[in-house]
Amino acid sequence: MRIGIIGKGRVGSALAVGWRAAGHEVQLGGRETSPNASEVANWADVVVLAVPFAALESIAQTIIAADKPVIDCTNPIAMGPDGMGLAIGHTTSGAEQLQAKLPGAHVIKTLNQVGAEVMADTTGFAHAPVQFLAGDNEVAKKVVASLLVDLGFEPLDAGGLSKARLLEPFALAWINQAIAQKHGRDWAFGAMPRTVK
Repeated sequence: MRIGIIGKGRVGSALAVGWRAAGHEVQLGGRETSPNASEVANWADVVVLAVPFAALESIAQTIIAADKPVIDCTNPIAMGPDGMGLAIGHTTSGAEQLQAKLPGAHVIKTLNQVGAEVMADTTGFAHAPVQFLAGDNEVAKKVVASLLVDLGFEPLDAGGLSKARLLEPFALAWINQAIAQKHGRDWAFGAMPRTVK
């Protein structure tokens, strides 16, 4: 599968490593570098937005991703009087706003709940790290779930795209543990069903 990643930072680069290792064709692009965001989106079967949340507005104006899954890895984070929090939430989400800007695409919220270190390498865990995903198109969600498995994650369907309102604050729980609680970045959430009762 051809995966176009817009964003060449830690997250985009980490995802490229993982998907190339799984045998996918990957192309990275940026807003001002070659190939640019529009070229990457046109080439790809699946588009991944691995840019800061503040960049989504300008990116959405330059790409066309009709009938393609668009993975939104971003988190609408802002600093407030009490520290880090959500810039938007409760009645909408960053992913829903992105979908409104890309009405022909199938936005899937995922890969926002763990750090780049785990995205690049999911080995060494007692259980596969869990990665929730939310989106309104079931076919696109199945495609993205398969790509999550290729990275070594256990995908869990959170429901429609409105459930991004849960997943974006959930990312703050990871950030809080990684940074404020000093657990570091090399850990992930896991889903552990009870096997004995």
